[in-house]
Amino acid sequence: MPALNVEFSDRELEDLRQIAKERGTSMKALVREAAAADIARHRALKEGAAAFRSFFTTHAEEFAAAFPEDEPPARGEAA
Repeated sequence: MPALNVEFSDRELEDLRQIAKERGTSMKALVREAAAADIARHRALKEGAAAFRSFFTTHAEEFAAAFPEDEPPARGEAA
């Protein structure tokens, strides 16, 4: 399995040790879980943004009709 060496300050390392001890887990498991949680969050945000873009694109005309003051001026029109 590929590995990654990560450097921490003395304070960060001590905090990690304490958290791992409190949770009854190893530091390696703690860091891996934190990284996995951040990866999942990142993927969810990307998927959510894609779903929003798709929804907005599909309903662009409805949004334009409902909020005409938010529409940019047409080309050639003064702002």
